[in-house]
Amino acid sequence: MELTADMTNPAFPTLVNDINAFETETDESTSTNATVGEPFVENPRMTCRDVAVYYGEKCAINTISIDVGRNEVLAMIGPSGCGKSTFLRCLNRMNDTVSSCRVEGDIRLDGMNIYDPSVDVVPLRASVGMVFQKPNPFPKSIFDNVAYGPKIHGLTSTKEELSYVVETSLTKAGLWNEVKDRLHEPGTGLSGGQQQRLCIARAIAVSPEVILMDEPCSALDPIATAKVEELIAELREQFSIVIVTHAMQQAARVSQRTAYFHLGDLVEVGPTERIFTNPRHQLTEDYITGRFG
Repeated sequence: MELTADMTNPAFPTLVNDINAFETETDESTSTNATVGEPFVENPRMTCRDVAVYYGEKCAINTISIDVGRNEVLAMIGPSGCGKSTFLRCLNRMNDTVSSCRVEGDIRLDGMNIYDPSVDVVPLRASVGMVFQKPNPFPKSIFDNVAYGPKIHGLTSTKEELSYVVETSLTKAGLWNEVKDRLHEPGTGLSGGQQQRLCIARAIAVSPEVILMDEPCSALDPIATAKVEELIAELREQFSIVIVTHAMQQAARVSQRTAYFHLGDLVEVGPTERIFTNPRHQLTEDYITGRFG
C-alpha cells in the first residue's frame, strides 16, 4: 500500500519514504517470480534467457534466466518437483524426447542458439554431455564404453589415437588404475561408483564444453560419492559443470555458484558460500534451514 506525504508534520515525509522503501524491498525479497542474487556472469559458457517449459498446458519452468560460467560448478538445488532437472535437460535438448514438452525462450552455447532448427542435436549432446542419476554403462566392454563416442563422431582416425583417448578419459575420471588390466571386461561388471565414473569418462571422451549431472551420487555409497566429488573438482579446471543435487552438503562442497528453484521459479542465484550462510530470499533460507523441502 503506497502512503502519501501530505501531512503537516515535517518529519512525516521521511517516515513515509522509509515505509514505502521497506515495503518495496519486502515485496522483492518474497516474490517467487523475480530472481534475486547474481544469475549472470561475465563471459559465460551458456546463456539462458526467459526460458519456460510446458508439458502440455502445464507450466513446469516459469520464464527464468541464468548463465553458466566457464570452469565453474553450478549447483541447482530445491525440493522435489521444483523444475531443476527439467531445466537441466533443456541445456542439451534432452526434453526433445518428450512429445508433450515445449521449450520457450533462448538458450545459447558460446553464442549459438541450441534450439535453432538448423542445430543437429547429436553434436550438441557431445558438446553438452549428460551424466544421469543411475549409472548407465552400455552393454559393452569398458574400453568400448569410452570409445563409442569418439568412434561415432569421427574424432579419431587410428587405433592408437582411440586408445589414447580412452586412456586419457579414464585417467581424468580417476578410473584408469582400477581398470587398465580389465579393459575388455563388461562395464556392467564394475561397482556402482566405478560405473558412474565410467559414464563420466564416456562423457568427457568426446571433449565436451559442458557436463550436466543429474544427481550423480544419489545411488552411491559415501566412499564412491567422495571419489565422484573429488573428480568434479578436478574436471572443473577443464569443463563447465552443472549439477542437480538434493544433498545440500554436496552442493556446498563442490560448487562455486548455487541456484535455488521453487515451484518452477528460479528464486535465487549467487556464490555458494553466500547462499548457504546469508541467503537473500526467505524461501531460500527456509529450504536450506530445513523448514520445508
